[in-house]
Amino acid sequence: MTKRIIVRDVSKVFGHDPRAGLALLKGGAGKEEILAKTRAVVGLSGVSFDVAEGEILVVMGLSGSGKSTMLRCINRLIEPTEGSIVVDGTEVTALSTKSLLEFRRHKFGMVFQHFALFPNRTIQENVEYGLEIQRIDRGVRAEKALRAIEVVGLKGWERSYPGQLSGGMQQRAGLARALAVDADILLMDEAFSALDPLIRRDMQAELSQLQKNLRKTIVFVSHDLDEAIALGGRIVLMKDGEIVQIGQPEEILLRPATDYVRRFVEHIDVSSVLTVGRVADQARPPLSPEIGLVEARQIAARSGQASFIVVDRSGCPVGRVTLDALAGAGRPGQRVADVMEAEFPRLDHDTTLKAALRVIARERGCVAVTAEGGQYAGSLTSQDALAALAGVASPGAEPEGEPGWNGRSLNSPSTNSATRPSPGLRLTARP
Repeated sequence: MTKRIIVRDVSKVFGHDPRAGLALLKGGAGKEEILAKTRAVVGLSGVSFDVAEGEILVVMGLSGSGKSTMLRCINRLIEPTEGSIVVDGTEVTALSTKSLLEFRRHKFGMVFQHFALFPNRTIQENVEYGLEIQRIDRGVRAEKALRAIEVVGLKGWERSYPGQLSGGMQQRAGLARALAVDADILLMDEAFSALDPLIRRDMQAELSQLQKNLRKTIVFVSHDLDEAIALGGRIVLMKDGEIVQIGQPEEILLRPATDYVRRFVEHIDVSSVLTVGRVADQARPPLSPEIGLVEARQIAARSGQASFIVVDRSGCPVGRVTLDALAGAGRPGQRVADVMEAEFPRLDHDTTLKAALRVIARERGCVAVTAEGGQYAGSLTSQDALAALAGVASPGAEPEGEPGWNGRSLNSPSTNSATRPSPGLRLTARP
């Protein structure tokens, strides 16, 4: 996957003599000692992370953790004291003032906590502002602005003024302004924190949907873990200017790296964060509807499983068959298709475990988990669900690296909910 942003060893020291503070920092001095000796304040200390194309990366932490400072270092609204920031192959810290301004205009869209709309301009004029700075033709500006306004759900309000809109609508206008310049990278600093809770949740859902549709690369700063989880994607958790843990929400919840992280996440309901796509066992082999029962029994005996999902040649689940059904059938020439259940539960990979528990609990066999397009993405049993909630591997799983749940490493690419099973696991009829 392409890395759009690469941050390496970025430090920021505020004060009249930041280099003196940086030297002390490198020598192992703490923030309090540096402040006492140099009156310099350490904002960031050796921060490194990557942001992939099309990813929402949430940088979070409490007040004073350095999260907003880090965001502003990416486009050099704050000048890093040391370190490298590469955006789409360009070393941002090496750009001249003129080149930096041009780079910002075309590469970044930024949305702030406070809407930063001009009160004397209409919503359309506000949204056009970034294009106006770029000296885009008036007709093209209007076309792009109206398209962005429609995308964020404000069509019909383009001639209104900010004071005539609710807080949530004003924030949509701010987002439209960032989208109108067609920047591939959005930098969002506490963008929803000034909104009422219900409007805030709506905006989180809107942003997640926009990201799926537009595939923007988004760095989103927040102090709210619930918001970070709602937005999805990886979380960079910061404390005192340093990164304490990076990972998917469930990794941070189930395997906190420090006591600080453990305290930070202890109020979160794990079942509302884990998705069935991440819990599903992708190693449990599906069966082809075309294979004979003798071969199917042999596969079943080797796997030790009690039920199997049946997957057709296109990779979509078409049935479920139990070990009892395979053992009880006996007519010559019978295939799996002859004894499978055609009606069986399927769960989308994005479904939370909490939402799926009712379905899983009433099933004696496994439940099919599907990725986008209805493709098979694994299967799930009640035993898998319980193991996931407990943060342990289910008994039948084969370990792969450091075990997470179902024997999978939490950092393994195999935990990607949209990952299809390897062709070797899909058992098809012999020619």
